Amino acid sequence: MPEGDTVFRTAARLRPALEHQILTGSDFRVPQFATADLTGKECTAVESRGKHLFIVCEDLTIHSHLMMEGHWDLYRAGERWHSPAFKARCVLTVEGAQAVGFELGFLRLLPSSERYDAVAHLGPDPLGSSWGAAEVLRRMRFWPDRSIALVVLDQSVLAGIGNIYRCESLFMARINPHALVSELTDAQLTRLIDVMHRLLNLNRERGRRITTGTMGREPYWVYGRRGKPCLRCGAPVSHERLGDPQLLRGRVGGDPANTETVERDLFYCQHCQRA
Repeated sequence: MPEGDTVFRTAARLRPALEHQILTGSDFRVPQFATADLTGKECTAVESRGKHLFIVCEDLTIHSHLMMEGHWDLYRAGERWHSPAFKARCVLTVEGAQAVGFELGFLRLLPSSERYDAVAHLGPDPLGSSWGAAEVLRRMRFWPDRSIALVVLDQSVLAGIGNIYRCESLFMARINPHALVSELTDAQLTRLIDVMHRLLNLNRERGRRITTGTMGREPYWVYGRRGKPCLRCGAPVSHERLGDPQLLRGRVGGDPANTETVERDLFYCQHCQRA
């Protein structure tokens, strides 16, 4: 499941192949941009912001979001793709290499001068240079009557946190996911913010996401462990689907204008997470 660390790694992988290279071909396989052609433009930057990826090509920027299944792959010239061609949404060709975006949640082409406006709604990025824990705390306090499990998924509070890090961070901070923001102290929220920041930074260079601190068979404390013994206390891990009318697709990630209501799987330990 792509989260902020996934997009950070994607940008880091694409950057050496694309930056300062001239596009020898571009193919946008979405109706809105099917006739767009960036051939001849120089790729000047590859940037990540939360779960959003920007590929800057002079005056135009390719803005993509992976959502649940998307990924960007990098191939040598002439190399066979690992995914079916019908799943490709964007193909960028430079000398000796090809970057292909498969099953992208959305794909846009916008003026480069407007790319930061497209993510102006996002909160601080744990992997960004302007990270500020105090600002995240302030944004959390804006939602006193929402459960903390819903608030941490809201990309306007902080950018890049998805369901895996939501479940794991709440467990590691020993916070009940159903607790309202107003029921938690600044110390508890600050501890949670610190855990999320540390986890994303620890995993941003890894090929395999791990929260338990080991490379063993159990990478996660609670995520995906419904009914299995808690690794800390042995109690069965609880699972439920959680959503509310304010948990919109556009707030969880992707197009900020998308008002579709979503639900997410929640895994937690009732014994360890009582606070």
